Amino acid sequence: MFCEGEASEPDYINAVKRLPQVQRNVAVNIEIDPERGVPLTLVERAVARLKSDAEIDECWCVFDVEWPRHHPNLDRALRMAKTNGIKLAISTPCFELWLILHFQDQTAFLDNRTAESLSRRLEGRTGKRIDGSKYLPLRRDASKRAAALVDRHRRDQTVFPNDNPSSTMHELLATIEPSS
Repeated sequence: MFCEGEASEPDYINAVKRLPQVQRNVAVNIEIDPERGVPLTLVERAVARLKSDAEIDECWCVFDVEWPRHHPNLDRALRMAKTNGIKLAISTPCFELWLILHFQDQTAFLDNRTAESLSRRLEGRTGKRIDGSKYLPLRRDASKRAAALVDRHRRDQTVFPNDNPSSTMHELLATIEPSS
C-alpha cells in the first residue's frame, strides 16, 4: 500500500491493521513515499513493487485529487494503475473527506481547506495526526456514505476528477476487512 500523506492516511490504515479480525487474515504493508510523491509517482512505485515481489496479492495507492488545483497527471496515474492491476483509493478533494464521512453525510462540494477544517472540528484535533480509535467504530457508516456518493455521481454522470466530494476508501476497507 502506497500513501500520499504522511500522517492521517497511515494513522487510519495502521488503526485498521490493529483490528483483531484484520490481523488474523490480512498482511498490510504501508509504504510512505519519502519524497511526498504525487499520484503518478505512487502508482509507478506500486507497479515496480508488484512486479518485483511475487508474494504481493494486491497493491493499493491511497491519494487525493486536491482542490482547487488538482495533482498533475491524474489521468495518467489512473491509466497506469488500471493497466498494471494497481487498486486505487482516491478521495476528492482530500483524505479528510473520508474522515468527515465517519461523522456525517457530506454531499456539498468542498475545497481542501474547508475539508481539513471540518474534519478537525468533527474529531476535535488540532493537527494532521488522527486518533484512529475515534474512527474505527464509525467506519461502516463512512463506507455507506462514501458508496452513496459514488452512486450519486454515477447517476449524475459526474466523472473523475470532478466528482467532488467522493472517496473510494470504502473499497479498500472492503478488501482489508470483507465484513465491513
